[in-house]
Formats: sequence, structure tokens, C-alpha cells
Amino acid sequence: MSNINDPFSDLVLDEEEQLLETAFEKGDFEEASDIEDTKKMLIEAAERYRQLNTSKPITLRINQLDLIKIKAKAKRNNIPYQTLLGAIVHDFAENRKELKIK
Repeated sequence: MSNINDPFSDLVLDEEEQLLETAFEKGDFEEASDIEDTKKMLIEAAERYRQLNTSKPITLRINQLDLIKIKAKAKRNNIPYQTLLGAIVHDFAENRKELKIK
């Protein structure tokens, strides 16, 4: 029966996790001498990753007729036109849309 105070009582480890757990229990791991530098590096990496996943406002010049058409398409799809433009840019950045210049 599970111990209600132990959130890990029913934890099932895969083979690799079990190897790590066994090595840890045997004392095969040592604390790194540069642990504070490593912590700082990981905190900085996490912050940079978080920044990559945020929106950034930009100024964009666009033909007025194109903007009217984009706004109309966005309205038909019940989304803000800026959201639609962001989705188009994202798809292009991820190589899901190709640029065709006539």
C-alpha cells in the first residue's frame, strides 16, 4: 500500500534511471568542485531559453491593401490579425511555408 506522505512510493524507474539510482546509493557520485559556476551557467541558460520563447514587438511596413486582406482573413477565422501574422512568420521560420516571388 502507498504511503500518502511519500510522493515517490509508487515511482517506477526505467533501466537507465535505476542504474543512476543504484550508483547514487552506492556513493559513486561526487559533488563537482565548480558547482557554483555550473549553477550560474544553468540559470543563465534557462533565462536565455525563456527569452527565446517570448514575443518581441516589431514595427513592420506593409502594403495597406495586403493589411486589409490579412485583417479580413483573421476576422473570418476569429483570431486577431497580429496573431495571424505571427503564425505566418512562425511557419516560414520553421520551413513550413515557402516564399514565392513572382
